[in-house]
Amino acid sequence: MIDIGLSKMALIGAVALIVIGPEKLPRVARTVGTLLGKAQRYVSDVKAEVNRSMELDELKKMKDTVENAARDVHNSIQTSASEFEKDWADATSTASEALAEQAQTAVVPAYKHPGKNWRLKRGAVPQWYKSRTGVRTKAQSGAARVARFRPQKFH
Repeated sequence: MIDIGLSKMALIGAVALIVIGPEKLPRVARTVGTLLGKAQRYVSDVKAEVNRSMELDELKKMKDTVENAARDVHNSIQTSASEFEKDWADATSTASEALAEQAQTAVVPAYKHPGKNWRLKRGAVPQWYKSRTGVRTKAQSGAARVARFRPQKFH
């Protein structure tokens, strides 16, 4: 801030001691210190405000560039979408004409029931083998299974 060496500070202190006097010197030094602190805070606030305004300008410029890029992308998407819609309309019109011609010439076959009974299980393992090996053929709840295999009490 100000270029003051040690010798100049000592000279200023000696002059202040002679002019002000030893009784008032601490109070004057405190006042000068607070004024210097306020000045430094004011200078730092001004610097911060200048930096903020510069950053805001940069952000505004960046915002404008992003908005322009977004507009360009939007316009390009709209043009490509309209071109796609035209192509799609052309393609579907030719395809629908072809389907209409096929529909007029094609005969739809009548429905025939397959003759299957999905309720009947058609297993390859015989029933006597299942009963001998203990394969479960019917669904049973957990409580019924516990009751079935519970040891019997002898009376």
